[in-house]
Amino acid sequence: MTVAQELEAAESIIFPPGDIESDEPPLESDLHLRQIILLLQCLELWWQNRNDFYAAGNLTIYYSERQLKSEKFRGPDFFVVLGCEKKPRKSWVIWQEDGKYPNIIVELLSSSTKATDKGLKKQIYQDIFRTPEYFWFDPDNLEFVGFQLVYAQYQPIEPNAQGWLWSQQLDLYLGVQGNQLRYFTAQGELLPTPEELAEQEKQRAERLAAKLRELNIDPDIL
Repeated sequence: MTVAQELEAAESIIFPPGDIESDEPPLESDLHLRQIILLLQCLELWWQNRNDFYAAGNLTIYYSERQLKSEKFRGPDFFVVLGCEKKPRKSWVIWQEDGKYPNIIVELLSSSTKATDKGLKKQIYQDIFRTPEYFWFDPDNLEFVGFQLVYAQYQPIEPNAQGWLWSQQLDLYLGVQGNQLRYFTAQGELLPTPEELAEQEKQRAERLAAKLRELNIDPDIL
């Protein structure tokens, strides 16, 4: 094939537009919504000074033109892509994102989705996405399992003594606490929500004020 013929063939390939709306159905329950918000808020607060990642929940990932015509696959409940621009998106469109796929995916199981999450989606994430880490969590019975891609095959991630699973991609543990999936540092510290952080700072300020009063210093005039 000549260069001219190669160019002509390339021009005949028409990709769908990049500005594609997410095609995800409503979330299964309030538990699923709260869990997605929790994962998003805690990670974005922890990485608030970083602009090289994208995290989203219940958002479609478009990876081929054929997928636009198929209902066999829907996007993850939660995913994180590293090494990309942090900005709002209507969906994640692979051919508009330098071919980047998620580095980590979390699916929230339900009675209607668990078979797909454990079967078809796991296969897609392993064989097509090549996503390094895949976790699933059931908000109802607290089943929590994780996999790491090893030589193109998902292998189970072994839990630590607390039952947490280490994510090399996030450099954090994921573990169940208070019936929710939370992040923990390598030192075992819980990553707070914005509300928890505000409460911590309030308590710290109150302790400081009490200490100053013990020293006969009025904290209100400082």
